[in-house]
Amino acid sequence: MRILLLSHSFNSLTQRLHVELRERGHDVAVELDIHAEVTRESVALHRPDLVIAPFLKRAIPDDVWRGVRCLVVHPGPPGDRGPAALDWAILDGASEGGVTVLQADGEFDAGPVWAFRSFPMRRAAKSSIYRNEVTYCAVAAVLEAVAAIESGRPAPQPMDADDPRIRVRGPCRQPDRAIDWQHDTTATVLRKIDSADGMPGLVDSLFFQEVRLFDAHEAHGISGVPGTVVAQCDGALARATVDGAVWIGHVRKLAPKSLKLPAATVFAAEAAQLPRRPGCGYAPIRYREHGEVGELAFSFYNGAMATGDCEALLEAYRAALARPTRVLLLTGGPDYWSNGIHLAEIEAADSPADESWRNINAIDDLARAIIETTDRLVVSVIRGNAGAGGVFLSLAADEVWASDQIVLNPHYKDMGNLYGSEYWTYLLPRRAGAANATRITQCRLPMGVAEARRLGIVDRVLSGEALADASLVKFGSTMASDAGFASRLAAKRQRRAADEAEKPLQCYRDEELRRMKLNFYGFDPSYHVARYNFIHKVPKSRTPLTIAGHRSRRAPDRPVGMAVPS
Repeated sequence: MRILLLSHSFNSLTQRLHVELRERGHDVAVELDIHAEVTRESVALHRPDLVIAPFLKRAIPDDVWRGVRCLVVHPGPPGDRGPAALDWAILDGASEGGVTVLQADGEFDAGPVWAFRSFPMRRAAKSSIYRNEVTYCAVAAVLEAVAAIESGRPAPQPMDADDPRIRVRGPCRQPDRAIDWQHDTTATVLRKIDSADGMPGLVDSLFFQEVRLFDAHEAHGISGVPGTVVAQCDGALARATVDGAVWIGHVRKLAPKSLKLPAATVFAAEAAQLPRRPGCGYAPIRYREHGEVGELAFSFYNGAMATGDCEALLEAYRAALARPTRVLLLTGGPDYWSNGIHLAEIEAADSPADESWRNINAIDDLARAIIETTDRLVVSVIRGNAGAGGVFLSLAADEVWASDQIVLNPHYKDMGNLYGSEYWTYLLPRRAGAANATRITQCRLPMGVAEARRLGIVDRVLSGEALADASLVKFGSTMASDAGFASRLAAKRQRRAADEAEKPLQCYRDEELRRMKLNFYGFDPSYHVARYNFIHKVPKSRTPLTIAGHRSRRAPDRPVGMAVPS
C-alpha cells in the first residue's frame, strides 16, 4: 500500500511505524503536520491509499479524511476521548492503559475503531511508557488495522453515543497535578511528576525559583521536613515528602530560553551545601557481577551523555576491567542505550564549540577503551532506542544484542551536517561493509533491528523474557563457558593487532575530529543552528526530504483514488 504518515514530529512512535511498514513492503512517506495546506499538498503528491496519524496536536482537515481513509493512533482505550489520555491514566493511578487505532471522522477521537491493545500500567514516567508500552501496542494495532484494510474488510461501525465506555476528558493542566509538599506522599508526588514528564514538565519551585520538574525517582532511606531539599547525588536533588523523599533528576527554569538540565547543575551553589547520598535510588551507572559475567549498566536521561557522564562511565568501565570476569555486558536503560553527546549541556555552556569538543573527545575515549579491550568479550545490550554516536559506541563491543522493539538512527547529518566520531569510520565498515556504511550514514533513515541484523550491525535480536536481567546473564555465562572461548579471544587479539598495523585507531580519530572541528569552529554555523533548534524545540518549517519521498520524486501516474472504501 501507499501510506502517508502524518505526524506533528518524527518522534519515536512515528519512526517505529516507518520502520515496520517499510519492512513489510509498503511505500511509506512522512509529512510533518505544519499547515493544513501542506497536508493537502502531501496527499496530492503521494496519492496514498491510507493516511496514518501517529502523533498529532490538531485535527486532520475535513477534506483530507473525507477523500482518503485516515487512521488516528490514540494512546487510550476505546471510548476514551481527549488530548491527555496517558497523562490522566498516570495521574489517576490506573491499572491498565491502552492504544486505539480509529478512523478519522467529524468528531475528535470518535471514529470507527479498527484495532486496539491494552497493557498493564507500571510506575514510570509518561515518556517511558510512551516509548515502550504505547509504542509496542500502537505498532501491533496499526499493523492489524492495515492488514484488515488490505483484505477488504468493511469499516467498523462507530460506537453508539450511549456506549458506557465513552469518556471525554479535557487537557491535563498544571493545577490538576500541582504538588502539595505538606500533604502528598512519595507515591503521589511521583505520579504527578511522571504524568508530565517529557512534555510539558510539572511546574513547581526550587529554592524560590519557578521550574518544571522531570526525571523523578523514589529516594530510598532519605527523609526530612516535607518540601525541603535534603540531599544531592549524580546531578539529582532529593526533596522530602511526608513519608520519604523523591529524587528530581532534571529541571528547567520557566524563564525564556531556559534548558532542561540536571537539577544540581541548575542549582549548583545550593547543591554544593547539601550532603551527597549515593546508592539511595538514583544511580545512572551501576555495576553488578554474576560469576564470570560482569554487568555495567548505565541509564542517562534521554540517552544524552555529557562530558562528565562519559568520563564517569569510562572510570566505571576501567574498574569493571579490573574484575576477574570473562564477559562484560554493557546494558543501557529501558528507554535509551545512548544518543551520543549531550546537546543541551553543550547549548548551555559558555562556549558551545569548546564543550562540543570536550564532549566528543570524552565519548571517543570511552569508545577506544572498549575497542582496545582484548582480555575478555564485551557485549552491548541495547534495550532502548539509540541514535547518532550512541549507535557507533555500541559497535565498539564484540557483539551487539538488541531488543526487537527498538529503533536505531546510525547517522549524524540531520544535526547540521555533523560528521560524527566515536571511530565510526573504523567500526561501521568493518561490520556492514564500505558501501553500506556510506548508504546508512547518507540516507539518514531510522533502522529497525531486522535490517540492522541483516547488515551486521546487530548480532542477536532479543524479545520478551530474553531481555530480562537473568536471561542476559545466562546468555553471558554461556558465552563465557563456551569451549571455543579461548580461541575466540585469541582471534580477537590477532584481528585488533592486524587492524592497528594496517591503520592505527588514532588515525581514524584524527581524521574524524578534523571534520568535527570544522563543524564546531568552522565558518558554517549549521551544526550550532540545528542544535539550537533541536534543544529549543523550534518547529520545523518543512519536512526533511530524506523522509518525504513524495517531495523528491514524481509520483507515479495512477488514479488518485480519493474515495474512501466502505
